[in-house]
Amino acid sequence: MARNISVEALNQIPTNKRSVELVERKGIGHPDSVSDGIAEAVSRDLSKYYIKHFGKILHHNTDQVELVGGQSAPKFGGGAVLDPVYILLSGRATTTVDGERIPVKAVAVKAAKNYLASNFKHLDMDGDVMIDSRIGHGSVDLREVYDTSKHRANDTSFGVGFAPFTDTELLVKGTENFINGDLKKKLPAIGYDVKVMGYRQNETINLTVAAAYVDKFVKDSSEYFSIKEEFQKLIEDNASKISDEDVKIFINTADKDGDKITSHYLTVTGLSMENGDDGSVGRGNRVNGIITPYRPMSMEAAAGKNPVTHVGKLYNVLSNKIAAQVVKEEGGDILEVLVRIVSQIGRSIDNPHVASIQVIYADNVDPSKHKKNIEAIADKELEHIFDLTNGFVENKIPVF
Repeated sequence: MARNISVEALNQIPTNKRSVELVERKGIGHPDSVSDGIAEAVSRDLSKYYIKHFGKILHHNTDQVELVGGQSAPKFGGGAVLDPVYILLSGRATTTVDGERIPVKAVAVKAAKNYLASNFKHLDMDGDVMIDSRIGHGSVDLREVYDTSKHRANDTSFGVGFAPFTDTELLVKGTENFINGDLKKKLPAIGYDVKVMGYRQNETINLTVAAAYVDKFVKDSSEYFSIKEEFQKLIEDNASKISDEDVKIFINTADKDGDKITSHYLTVTGLSMENGDDGSVGRGNRVNGIITPYRPMSMEAAAGKNPVTHVGKLYNVLSNKIAAQVVKEEGGDILEVLVRIVSQIGRSIDNPHVASIQVIYADNVDPSKHKKNIEAIADKELEHIFDLTNGFVENKIPVF
């Protein structure tokens, strides 16, 4: 198959050499990330049900999850959730096959509950959340297009990727992963709702961290700020392992106004959704786990999209994979790679309308020496795009 792969050299300053750079990551407990996680969990469990009972993944898109914040009364030593979080599961799925009804809503609600219970241990599944499924039957036209045996795109959309990550991007993502990972062993008072904003100016990287505390682990204001001091030291130590740049850390900056304490970021569950914060699929991290206004991005909501032929999901992941592979194989000659892949509805997903690859080369590098190999890398990845499906179903490929 002759695929339309375009490779061109760009004459511009790579992102890590520009004066200013902004990067954001919404942690796993942010309401938008919670929505993404639920949507993807529902898609995974539906896919497994379809495979078990019908031998293949049937049409579905469960990317419409709305999270309506509840009400809580956190306090030092432990407060209470007053009104539960409301979670609406929406989207479309195949609900009948040859007259046999499929328990789509039951599968979806169970998947959502399991996801929340396995990721947020301070959440009371009986009283802190209400889950409502309104997943409907898919469009007849789209279900005709969505024939898994033909692997035709069921949307006209595009995906975007880039490589390599800058130090700012690595720090932002690595800091949130650390906070919601190993740091919990030392500081259980730090909750799951974490947001990290990275702002680099020249060689200085500023990391602003918003992190919810779990109130039952904090006895008073003095302990709150004592924990904060240790928290800061642990983040600084972790940052030094990721980057040699000058890194400045700011944590919960609303806590103090001069010498006056104005607030404490206390929660009952470690999640701000307990007290009014709402969330939606697609408003947070891109498939590479960060939000990058200084890089090209797609606004596609990948979480919950079907993992077989929805190119808005597949092409965003594949674009990043191609970019990373190009950087890996071409060594130091390449400073930055930008990949964009676009589909047409009904077109075979392994044969996009165009796969555009733009490359920023190091000084005195001849682009012609790399063009054919870059084309070959993209061609091979497109040829194996169908392998991504199992990665999504087995939860081996993150999408937020």
